[in-house]
This record gives sequence, C-alpha cells and structure tokens, in this order.
Amino acid sequence: MPDTLTITDNRTGQAYEVPVTDGTIRAMDLRQIKTDEGDFGLMSYDPAYKNTASCRSAITFIDGDKGILRYRGYPIEQLAEQSTYLEVAYLLINGELPTRDELDGWKHETTTHTYVHEFFKTCMEGYRYDAHPMGRLVAFLGTLSTFYTESKDVRNPQSRQENIVRIIAKMPTIAAWAYRHSLGRPYVYPDNDLSYCGNFLSMLFKVAEPKYQSNPVLERALDVLFILHADHEQNCSASAARSVGSSEADPYCSLAAACAALYGPLHGGANEQVLRMLGQIGSKDAVPAFIKRVKNRESKLMGFGHRVYKNYDPRAKVIKTLADQVFEVTGPNPQLEIALELERIALEDEYFVSRKLYPNVDFYSGLIYQAMGFPTEMFPVLFAIPRASGWLAQWSEMLADGEQKIARPRQIYTGAGSRDYVPVYDRG
Repeated sequence: MPDTLTITDNRTGQAYEVPVTDGTIRAMDLRQIKTDEGDFGLMSYDPAYKNTASCRSAITFIDGDKGILRYRGYPIEQLAEQSTYLEVAYLLINGELPTRDELDGWKHETTTHTYVHEFFKTCMEGYRYDAHPMGRLVAFLGTLSTFYTESKDVRNPQSRQENIVRIIAKMPTIAAWAYRHSLGRPYVYPDNDLSYCGNFLSMLFKVAEPKYQSNPVLERALDVLFILHADHEQNCSASAARSVGSSEADPYCSLAAACAALYGPLHGGANEQVLRMLGQIGSKDAVPAFIKRVKNRESKLMGFGHRVYKNYDPRAKVIKTLADQVFEVTGPNPQLEIALELERIALEDEYFVSRKLYPNVDFYSGLIYQAMGFPTEMFPVLFAIPRASGWLAQWSEMLADGEQKIARPRQIYTGAGSRDYVPVYDRG
C-alpha cells in the first residue's frame, strides 16, 4: 500500500488523503483543499525554498546532517584525491565516469575549443581597467550567445553537447583575459599542450617566457578546488540556471543568469568576506576578543556554518589538507595562524558547537587563492569556472525532465484591493 498523508481541514472538517513519495507531497495535491467551489485551493508558502523540492535530480547528493557530498554517487573525498576536474565535469554532465577513450576524446574536445573570437578583445577594451571580472564574465557569456545562434535549438542533443563543450573550454579564457585587462597586460592565448588548469594559469600569469610551466603542486591544488566547487545541488545559482533555462533560453544566457546569482556576496563572495574578517581580527592574540564580539552579536563569524550542512563541510576537510601543501610552496599566509586559532576555539566552544557552526568550504579557499596570487575580486570567477559544469548538468537534466515546465512561482498578494483611478487634479 502506498504511503499517504491524511490532512484534516479544520475550517470545513473535510479530510483529504495525499500520496507521499520520496518523503514529499506534491504541492498541486493541496489545491483540492478548498473552503468552497470559488476557492482557488490551498497553496504552500515557502520563502527562499527552505523546504521545497523544485525538481528530481540524479546529479548531486547532500546529507547535511552527516556531512556527505557525492557527485553521481561518488564521495567528494575520493574524487578530490583521485580524479581531475575534466573527468568530474564529464561525470556530472554524462552521468558516468568516462572510459579511457571517452576521457581522451573529452579532453581533446575541450582543448580545441579554448579560443574565443578576436572580437572579444574589442569587447574587453570597452571596459574600464577596474571593472569587476565577474561582471565581465556575466556579460561575455551573454555575448557568446550571439556568436553561436544554433545554441538556441536546445532540444537538439548534438547542439546541446557542442555548446556544453564550448562553455567549459572558453570559461577560463574569458576569465583570464578579464584579469589581464585589469592589469594592462597583453592577452595570452590558450596553450593546448597544457592541462585545463595549467592552461588557465598560463593565460593568467605568463609574462615573457617561451613556454609557461606552472608549479605542479599549485596546478593540482587548483584542479582539486575546481572539483570541490563543480556542483552543489539546488543552490541559488543552479536554481537560476534551471529557472531561466526552463524558458528554453540557450545555455549561454542560462549560465549568464547563474553567474549573476553567483556574483552576489551571499553566494560567491563568502571566501572574500573570510579574508576581510581575518584582516579585521589582525592577530592570533585578538581571536578571543573577536569570539566574544561574535557571541554578543557585535561581529559576524564568516566561513562557518552552511545553509545545508549541519556538520563539518566535507569540502572543508579536503581544503584544509590542500592548504598545507600550497603553503609549503608559497610560504605561509600571515593570516593562516589567525584562521587556525579561530577554528580551534570555535570547534571547542559550546556556543558554536551547539549551533553546528563548523568551517565551510569558504573558510580556507580564500587563503589558498590569495597565496597563489589571485586578487580577491577574482574569487567568484574562480568559483564560476568549475561550477559551469554543474550548471550545465543541471540545465541539461531540467530539459530532459518531462515534468518540468517554465518556472512560474505563485505569490500571496498583499497589495491594495480594487480601486478606481482618480485624475491627478482630484488627488489629495
């Protein structure tokens, strides 16, 4: 016998039996609950979708209470240790890890689409040198839509695949050129002999050397960070990609919307806020006083706690180990000892433990990016590049889901009732 939920409407005394599937009831099943025939029917009210499933997805699994994150069933810890970003991107988009031949073909495809049209140089020069690179990334994704007009045929599997490859391949190029423009340096073209992350580092930091060679530890660290940021279920930006994509917008415009969501400081700017917080604390000795201010609600503790995780963020565990490897190459970040002391006290203090405020992925990622030479305004861009694979996986899955329609939430109207127009000279 299927699971059901019996709802008794105390307004009418009427009882309703609603099916329960996968721990959920369908919101449309509530519409049958009415006070009379003229009643629209019951709706659920859930600001920010804190307890609403908007889709069925097979991409990413999160158990926030247990601190579990899996891509297509694979634990994030195993992927970070053994895989590469391009392999993980293939997994997210196609559902399975690639065979050797499939991986070689995937690498070849993404490598041969790294170049962008020369017109993008003209576009870049239209911005001030200090224009935020994330704002440019949003704009340039939309611009790519005008170059690949066949991408609007979103129901064509071949077109979808071709443009998925283009986006993953071109994101680092656009991001690196935005960075170079901000410094007044000449643009560096992609080097297709290098790895995905090695090529990105070359386009960012190459000066005059004939062949750029990145430090293997830093290149691997960036690859792991890209894996950790590749997808995170139905977050704000993924939901934006799905919502815009539900209108059958092309993938470039759908991802531009996702990037715009990530541009917000509450989403993609958290690791920058961590660095600002550590800078305000100033020294290891000042940490206890800062903790006291946090408890008194005079300061905010950034990089701790998460909307989903009520346990230690599994990505944070990986990043903490990664940070040690990076700092062996770059030298210690002066803010590291402040961060370690802050983490130590917070994990032992009942105030934070009882509130399940554990370090999240943003707590150490900013320190690593800073040590590698990235300015803070590049942090959300470094988030967006790998997250493109997750957004594209979510976008593709949404298009293939027969239950999905164009996104159109309901509202509870709180405005004025019906009233007649009054000419301007009669208004009091």
